[in-house]
Amino acid sequence: MLPSWIPGAAAGIVSLHFIQKLLFPYFWADLRYLMKVLMYGLRVEMYRLQGRIVTVLDKFVKLAEKQPHKPFLIYEGKVYTYQDVDRRSNRVAQVFLQHEVLKKGDTVAMLMGNEPDFIHVWFGLAKLGCVVAFLNFNVRSRSLLHCVSSCEPKILVVGADLLGTLEEILPNLQNDVSVWIMTKDSTFPSVHTLLDKIEAASEDPIPVNQSSANNLKSSVLYIFTSGTTGATCVLKKKFSASQFWSDCKKYNVTVIQYIGELCRYLCSQPVKEGEKNHKVRLAVGNGVRNDVWREFLDRFGAVKICEFYGATEGNICFMNHTGKIGSIGRTNFFYKLFFPFDLIKYDFQKDEPIRNKHGWCEKVKKGEAGLLISKVTAKTPFFGYAGNKRHTENKLLCEVFKKGDLYFNTGDLLVQDHENFLYFWDRIGDTFRWKGENVATTEVSDVIAMLDFIQEANVYGVSVPDHEGKAGMASLILKQNMSLDLEQMHKQVVTYLPSYACPLFLRVQEKMEMTGTFKQQKFRLVDEGFNPSTITDPLYFLDNSKKAYVLLTKEVHEMILSGKVKL
Repeated sequence: MLPSWIPGAAAGIVSLHFIQKLLFPYFWADLRYLMKVLMYGLRVEMYRLQGRIVTVLDKFVKLAEKQPHKPFLIYEGKVYTYQDVDRRSNRVAQVFLQHEVLKKGDTVAMLMGNEPDFIHVWFGLAKLGCVVAFLNFNVRSRSLLHCVSSCEPKILVVGADLLGTLEEILPNLQNDVSVWIMTKDSTFPSVHTLLDKIEAASEDPIPVNQSSANNLKSSVLYIFTSGTTGATCVLKKKFSASQFWSDCKKYNVTVIQYIGELCRYLCSQPVKEGEKNHKVRLAVGNGVRNDVWREFLDRFGAVKICEFYGATEGNICFMNHTGKIGSIGRTNFFYKLFFPFDLIKYDFQKDEPIRNKHGWCEKVKKGEAGLLISKVTAKTPFFGYAGNKRHTENKLLCEVFKKGDLYFNTGDLLVQDHENFLYFWDRIGDTFRWKGENVATTEVSDVIAMLDFIQEANVYGVSVPDHEGKAGMASLILKQNMSLDLEQMHKQVVTYLPSYACPLFLRVQEKMEMTGTFKQQKFRLVDEGFNPSTITDPLYFLDNSKKAYVLLTKEVHEMILSGKVKL
């Protein structure tokens, strides 16, 4: 006979299980995720207390010693082992060491595309204790010069396929920046070659104390790009939607990284047999739409999609650890305890947070869109932007809920539902995303305003059906007695802007509307979009097939909406 209390205890446990499932369905998933986050935080704290700083390079070197023959990179069919990468990065370090051009703490800017030597140069410079700045190779001209000047590098390393970009900026580059190119010879005056020197250099390792970081606040990287890598990485020069799944099968890929557009491109490909016949189990990234998310799962199999939210400079991040379609993550009492954040009311007309009669910000209700702000503390610091103190200060909100508090303004509007799932809603301010890249509206406006017939330009992003992010649009005010030169406009934007930042739509207005705080009014323009049926102002469209701006007619508008015109 069982003791009389056992059936009662069993019934109680079963009841608790059903209550937990009913009232707290995500309890265990939340607990597992929170424990992983806390374990990572404790590890970092232990390293800090012990005076140990473990960087990406430290981790790589340790793995290279442990598994030298394991593939680290696979590029265009060629395998680069941990040992291969370690030795070639040693060669890079030895080149700069022998030429005595760098010392520990110096900054080196890298303008290179997707290639193994990107990793070799990065690790080689890191072994010398240099701060490495990753420049976005899509950025050109004045914008690129701005990025270079922001990080104040001693050396600029340029990939062999980006010499045309270098030629554009070389005459205006600071004299104290030494330029090295990944070739064996050079036609540029006063430019050093690197490839020939790497091949002749020694593979001897660099002393460990040369590369060690002093503390967690030591600068290691300046990032002007989006994206990251880990483990064995299969790398391609350019993304190919038609070859993607065959490459995954060929190299036994188990984890993929995406931006929203990538998933849409894959779903837009013609259906093939055996599309679910692969080993991919996990996809990590951000920006995928709900409809694309569902189609991706239906078509390509049971791939767990971990949508996340974060920013390189930010002090808050979320991860969708439950797989809830459309969500960027989930919060709870314990998560907010360790990573305090709030969603606050925002005034779209004034383009600023709403404050009540007492001067405090107000939180939104669940289901309402609010500006995401994250509290700045010793555990969740905000270090700011290199070379731009004003921009750093502009990202901080003071006296939010009480005297003396300080919050990081993400510039993003989020919605929290009644189950505490979070959803990205929109981006405010002077940036928007298109083609997986951040577009700075002020940068685009400045380029357009250089034209002699432009009085003022107001740049913003507009939604296009079945496309992630927002397409660039510019509202233009022409100078008196001047006309719009579409040929000059096209030449200007394609010359001075990366392709993703070129405005797809132009709108010519007679008067520029301003907000109550004398900022350019964008929200009404964003709402009106680019529909020639409802907008009486002249509209133009950047037709890439014709390499020109053309009149945006109702017929062209319909072709854009139907997807017959490629954006």
